Amino acid sequence: MIGGKAVAVLILSLAVLASGCTTTQDSGVMEKPAGLMGKDAGAAGPEGVMEKNGTAAGGMETAMAKYQGQVLAGKSALLLDFVQADYEQAMQTNRLVVLYFYADWCPICKAEVPQLYAAFDQLQSENVVGFRVNFNDGSTDDFERGLAEKHGVAYQHTKVFTRNGQQVLKSPETWDTQRYLTEIGKAS
Repeated sequence: MIGGKAVAVLILSLAVLASGCTTTQDSGVMEKPAGLMGKDAGAAGPEGVMEKNGTAAGGMETAMAKYQGQVLAGKSALLLDFVQADYEQAMQTNRLVVLYFYADWCPICKAEVPQLYAAFDQLQSENVVGFRVNFNDGSTDDFERGLAEKHGVAYQHTKVFTRNGQQVLKSPETWDTQRYLTEIGKAS
């Protein structure tokens, strides 16, 4: 009898595994991963769906289409995972550029980054763009190291604001969402 139960469990396990191995047809639409959808992490609405050609499902061009880096937060003011080409493009504008120096091993960074994301989700200005810049971790490249050196960043979780190539703010303090909104508002 024990052998029969084991066979039944094995057959049931294989059936469950096989049911998860189905293929789907490509509809030509990409959805934001649930982790990027912020508070609205339910079904993807029009703002959470993007065609492969970089336009929103309704045909409207999105701000995301302008950048190579992953959009971490924001709809008007975008917070992007750092990509050198995106940073250089942003520096050619008169936008406020917010740099958050982040280390994946840093507990302060991990606690603060949701506050940063929430602030960018609330911003209603296209005159601000932010970057989460790798700092002293396994993902940090030479350009990011040079950027930290240029701005005198000694600690992860440091924020640097620049406009027109000039540094306008630098702070190693821990901020909450309201402080981000206040400081970005003052600098923009």
